Amino acid sequence: MIDLGLLRKEPKKVIALLQKKDPGYDAQRLYDLDKDVQSLKVRIESLRHEKNALADRAKSGITDDIREKSISVGKDLKEQEAKLKELEPLFRELWLCAPNLPYDDIPEGNKESNKVVKTVGEKPTFTFDVKHHLDLGNALGWFDFEAAAVMSAGNFPLYKGDAVRLIYSLATFMLKHNMRHGYEPILPPYLVNERSLEVASNFPKFRDQVYEISNDKLFLTPTSEVNLTNLYRDHIFASEDLPVRMTAWTSCFRREAGSYGSHERGLIRIHQFEKLEIYTMCEPENAAAEQERMLACAEDILKQLDLHYRISLLAAQDCSFASAKTFDIEVWLPGQKQYYEVSSCSNCTDFQARRGQIRYRKTPESKTDLVYTLNSSSLALPRLMVAIMETYQQEDGSIAIPEVLKKQSFF
Repeated sequence: MIDLGLLRKEPKKVIALLQKKDPGYDAQRLYDLDKDVQSLKVRIESLRHEKNALADRAKSGITDDIREKSISVGKDLKEQEAKLKELEPLFRELWLCAPNLPYDDIPEGNKESNKVVKTVGEKPTFTFDVKHHLDLGNALGWFDFEAAAVMSAGNFPLYKGDAVRLIYSLATFMLKHNMRHGYEPILPPYLVNERSLEVASNFPKFRDQVYEISNDKLFLTPTSEVNLTNLYRDHIFASEDLPVRMTAWTSCFRREAGSYGSHERGLIRIHQFEKLEIYTMCEPENAAAEQERMLACAEDILKQLDLHYRISLLAAQDCSFASAKTFDIEVWLPGQKQYYEVSSCSNCTDFQARRGQIRYRKTPESKTDLVYTLNSSSLALPRLMVAIMETYQQEDGSIAIPEVLKKQSFF
């Protein structure tokens, strides 16, 4: 949720920023509805005060004037309350669908305006024809998408043999790595309730992307960002207890409504995937440094795996709904001949904290302020697995496992 106080104080600036983030969002209507709701609340409060004053006067005796005014005020009050009851849900829905305000230094536009800020390593070269990870995996007996489709549906993966060893080696390596960087390990439930998804900003806007367990009013988590955001819902921190840094390894589930392109076959875009998340809650003035810390943590994994990657500052329209500033880490996939995002490192400012009322106090006597929340994939395993398979493929179709992963005891 954006700060309504800022919208009321600087409407032109906020409306312009909302349109910079999402040109299709009706920011002017949000402003107008907010004004209407506030005006109705003031009017209703005034009428209630007038009604109470008339009731006090009536204690000394009811006159025709008091009776007529009471009837008129009561009728007006009911009409205004009915209007408010109608407008408030419309306003709240629109407010919940308002994207976070981008920082001023974020480029305008969409993907085409993303700015590459760093490139690490060189694209690998090969003396033979490079194969796609799906062809490599099928030949090695690592995948069985057909069996997965029979037992589940299309675009669900089924891993076998060394593919399973590779996934668990990667996940174990990354979890240990994140812990060394100061992130506390968390293993949350995989099912979350509607309120949790609203707090994390997935609902109501992205409801169609989430798998629902309707009988239990629960949902499969689309990312452990949801779980970690809600770990401290309605909590007030002491300033000295911040920052809170966490990491979680979970399966994630996304409906990914829409069509799949042929270039996204295999593990590029699937409904169920493993992911390591890092998450931070901090004081606002420390958010920029925490984002750099997260970025460095995720980068270090790719450096140890000796994978070529680049970092891009995302343009406003390419930032996630909840993010004010995002850096994407994009790894080079030789079989695809293009870069693919394996981590989005986002500063969500107080956007999620306002939804979840996650606050802190500078001193025991001071008023509460909202924390800032930040999140980053560290990393998404399927695409990282693709990068390893395609980068470390050998001419005979085998995969050379990086030495750092052999130390995880699964090989």
